[in-house]
Amino acid sequence: MYANLGSILSGSAELRPDHIALRLGERALSYRELERAARGVATSLRQRGLGSGDRVALLVPNVPEFTVAYFGILYAGCTVVPLNVLLSAPEVAYHLEDSSAKLLIAHPLFEAPAREGAGALGVPIALAAPEGPESVGEMARAEAIDALHASEATDTAVILYTSGTTGKPKGAELTHSNLLLNCAVVVPKLMPATQDDVALATLPLFHSFGQTCIQNAFIAAGATFTLLPRFTPAEAFEVMARDSVTVFAGVPTMYFALLHHEAENLPALDLRFCMSGGAPLPVEVMRAFESKFGVEILEGYGLSETSPVACFNMPGRPRNVGSIGYPVYGVEMCILDAEDQPVPDGERGEICIRGHNIMKGYLGRPDATAEAVRGGWFHSGDVGIRDSDGSYRIVDRKKDMILRGGFNVYPREIEEVLYGHEAILEAAVIGVAHESHGEEVKAVVVTRPDSGLSADELRAWCKERLAAYKYPRIIEFSDALPKGPTGKILKRELK
Repeated sequence: MYANLGSILSGSAELRPDHIALRLGERALSYRELERAARGVATSLRQRGLGSGDRVALLVPNVPEFTVAYFGILYAGCTVVPLNVLLSAPEVAYHLEDSSAKLLIAHPLFEAPAREGAGALGVPIALAAPEGPESVGEMARAEAIDALHASEATDTAVILYTSGTTGKPKGAELTHSNLLLNCAVVVPKLMPATQDDVALATLPLFHSFGQTCIQNAFIAAGATFTLLPRFTPAEAFEVMARDSVTVFAGVPTMYFALLHHEAENLPALDLRFCMSGGAPLPVEVMRAFESKFGVEILEGYGLSETSPVACFNMPGRPRNVGSIGYPVYGVEMCILDAEDQPVPDGERGEICIRGHNIMKGYLGRPDATAEAVRGGWFHSGDVGIRDSDGSYRIVDRKKDMILRGGFNVYPREIEEVLYGHEAILEAAVIGVAHESHGEEVKAVVVTRPDSGLSADELRAWCKERLAAYKYPRIIEFSDALPKGPTGKILKRELK
């Protein structure tokens, strides 16, 4: 069955050609302009010999070129591979090699790690800039393709990389059907956006939350989103007032920052509602924010593997403060025990999900896919409770994953970097509570005698080899790490 995710743009361009689709400061693109640019990018990709199923990676922040390239890739029948812009050169190389990307489109701000990472593999680069040779702007001005590629519903549209507690990041293959249906659920059911709504797009578009719930949902609705590449509370307030933003979506750290922003005069806001995800929102923060700004925050839950929305507090249904709401249309959730058996309401177990939103699988990793999707249910790794009214709450995490500022940080990856230092004998990475980030990354290490290694030196070593949100801010030196009878490091004792 034909189903190209790019049809959400072509449909809105046909219905509202002159309406503003997106803006960045003084720069704005109408639906007609955005769609024409995407068609040009698609032609350029085909002229490079790229076609159905070929992967094109994006190392691009929240600028118009992300959206232009994203839909151009889809129009050409290729697969989008969005990458975190904070990746180091070795991490860029890993993602390109793992995804077999044929092209990397990188923003000039991240050109150095992009060229270093891509150069090692011989992957060509185009720059996410409005002008210049080998740029998205130049690609967009190519002759427009006549029609979108006739993708199948089960074809992979986007590969989102997500890590586990062991091994390297894995690419979750999301189909055109996954993302179209998730978008269809978000627009009418969760955030009944009108065509006159304006969303603030400060969540990274390379992340599933910002990509589906802001970019794709608002394009499908024929509405507008205004881009803020780097979140600060001062700039967020300024843009929300300037562009009459009606919908804000953010992670808890953003709400914390907005709530505690000190300014003599905060601008009047036109917000109709807010969405929160990426990590549990503290109840105190939610209540204080809603009281201060007079707007409701709707909290939800999902993962990259679930496209991402699985559960949400929906308008018009009772809201239990502190819950993640109810499964969205066409999606089922349950709480299972260690033997994959259902547990009664009110008891803890692993949150498991099935429905139209579940990924095709992890790219090139059938064993990991089989482990994650068992008995027809995707196992989230999160521990939760189902309340008697059918809503869900997250109460713990089954894995060692650290949630820092809405980003997933996986200890094993950091520990491998630490063990690469000649002075390190043992290392363990844990998350510790942090007022604004939710959790902070802490490394506890045992060094070689008389190494003289300082915390600043080790921090710098990690910073060179890890994305900025991953490296440990807190470093503790220890004579020994607690271990169990088999020699396994006992992180629970460190915590």
